[in-house]
Amino acid sequence: MKTKISAFIVLFLMAVGVNAQIDRSKQPEPGPAPEIVLEKPGEFELKNGIQVLVVENHKLPRVSYSLRIDNKPIAEGKKAGVSSILAAMLGNGTTNIPKDEFNDEIDFLGANLNFGAQGAFASSLSKYSDRIIELMADAAMNPLLTQEEFEKEKEKLIENLKSQEKSVDAVAGRVGGALSYGKNHPRGEFVTEETVNNIEFGDVLAFYEKYFNPNNAYLVVVGDVDMSDVKRQIKKHFGLWEKSAGVDITIPEPAANAQYTQINFVDMPNAVQSNISLTNNVDFKMNDDDYHAVLIANKILGGGFGSYLNMNLREEHGYTYGARSNISTSRWNASRFTAGAAVRNMVTDSAVVETLKEINRIKTEPVDSKDLANAKAKYVGDFVLALERPQTIANYALNIKLNDLPEDFYSTYLKKINAVTKDDVTRVANKHFKPENARIVVVGKGSEVLENLEKTGIPIKYYDAYASATEKPVFSKPLPEGLTAEAVIKNYVKAIGGEDALRSVNTTLVNSEMTIPGAPFKPNATIKQMAPNKFKMEVVAEGMGTLMKQNFDGENGYMEQQGRKIPMEDKELSSRKSNKGLFEELYMEPSALELESMTTIDGTDAYKIKVTKDGESSYRYYDVNTGYLIRTETTVEAQGQSITNVTDLSNYQEVNGIMMPYTMKVTTGPQAFTFETKEVKINEGVTDADFVD
Repeated sequence: MKTKISAFIVLFLMAVGVNAQIDRSKQPEPGPAPEIVLEKPGEFELKNGIQVLVVENHKLPRVSYSLRIDNKPIAEGKKAGVSSILAAMLGNGTTNIPKDEFNDEIDFLGANLNFGAQGAFASSLSKYSDRIIELMADAAMNPLLTQEEFEKEKEKLIENLKSQEKSVDAVAGRVGGALSYGKNHPRGEFVTEETVNNIEFGDVLAFYEKYFNPNNAYLVVVGDVDMSDVKRQIKKHFGLWEKSAGVDITIPEPAANAQYTQINFVDMPNAVQSNISLTNNVDFKMNDDDYHAVLIANKILGGGFGSYLNMNLREEHGYTYGARSNISTSRWNASRFTAGAAVRNMVTDSAVVETLKEINRIKTEPVDSKDLANAKAKYVGDFVLALERPQTIANYALNIKLNDLPEDFYSTYLKKINAVTKDDVTRVANKHFKPENARIVVVGKGSEVLENLEKTGIPIKYYDAYASATEKPVFSKPLPEGLTAEAVIKNYVKAIGGEDALRSVNTTLVNSEMTIPGAPFKPNATIKQMAPNKFKMEVVAEGMGTLMKQNFDGENGYMEQQGRKIPMEDKELSSRKSNKGLFEELYMEPSALELESMTTIDGTDAYKIKVTKDGESSYRYYDVNTGYLIRTETTVEAQGQSITNVTDLSNYQEVNGIMMPYTMKVTTGPQAFTFETKEVKINEGVTDADFVD
């Protein structure tokens, strides 16, 4: 103990002495880059071509196995999605072990085993290493691919695509890739419900046979293992994997960059924010001489919190929660530079202008010494921290092989980072950041943002959500002469059953199946209502109980989630108390209604009516032809920002003489939930007791 205390005092006094000699008026000079000495992984190759890299690390009794099949990018064409279905099916049993037994054993071992369409990953305690590598090899060579599992995964993929239909980010990613590379390029094609429906079970089997093989495979082993044991295990379990016939994959040339700066606009009427992404293709590889300089230039422009883009769009103007840029590398012919953010509708045009301003700034003005030093320090820190993970050593070794890098690429990495100059940053920014040939992909609510985007003077081209060129969207059409909001409402009442029939409804009970994006389950939602204003909704998932409940008994109400009850706020209570019946249109005052326009929603002409209640406005859209209500929009304030809730209603069916919507999609910000009604009861199945807790 005395020795430890003495050592501490000595270090303390040394620190004080050093600090006393520091001239704090001058920024300290950076020290020399630390000497990086990387352990070289053990290597061997199987007769079938699998190259194995082994990094021994005995700090923890664990081991991991990463299988990578290094195929060129593959275009799936009219059957796009086949690789996604295969990935979901792999790793769920083998022809030797049924699915349930296979998964139960993985769980029993406390292990992980996951497959992709061109690789796999497994990890476990090192004492189970022989069994986990055996299971991994069996699943790779003898996968249990059945028609039944194919149908399940195909349906899941379609449901996932449906859940993304209203996602601004999903559309932005899809359109950005397709316009940059072309729809026929592996990096530009996208999966649609149509392409998934084109896929047959045989297509999945054919994709596996053609592309999932040891021809171009690498297996990386990291952890508490012995090289001789690894050789024995890998040869025993993966040595039986037979090579397949070679496949010559031809990658088409990507689409050319834009001839001039242009906005590529996609109208998303449900968007509460605009997604902005400036993008241009680049030819950028890890073995380029400029690699380290490009990393630093991107870090300064938009690669961190203190970057040009973030400090402008977020800190100075408050347009967004975060603005970023990125430049990707590719051994093939598909990489690009992107810069952008998700911003409030009203500042979409300003954000575009400021993004261009910051990119031109790094191309024309020498970077500040402090910004350059901070960018370098960030890379140095991240690099040193990464070296503490054994997986890093293996990844670096694999990168050297795959990217044709010099053997000293990582040992000299920090020296090359620190050698980047201000002139280097300016030079590579002009080489790779090309706003003059960029597409600025903007996905947003056209009726709110397009007019101001036009004022920027940047030419605008229009596309749909699947990257097909289209005409400029029309946000309103001429209204029939003499038509009033009151007439539209009366037509709706008549269309769904008539005033007498609607007034006779005292209770409704609706049972629906709910789809939650990304959730592996579909909960059931039960909604009960009683005139004039009682309401109860409960969402229940099998094996999980009640996920959410909302109840209003006519006077008081609450929201319950995860066992916690939250009383309704006074504002919501007041709004619910003011309801006069189950069909709101029967009780709307003409003075509260305003017929704003005739617009188009998903290809359907609709009358847009503004409804004012309790001093707040919402919007309702009625189909011009059927008279049905097809959308509602409400805006609420939450956590300092405005959030628009959009409810789409469709699939009307007759119940006791009244037309009821059987499909309801609720979009709140980036989230979309779908309710598919299974049962509707009118004037039965609901009593006062249902609203008493």
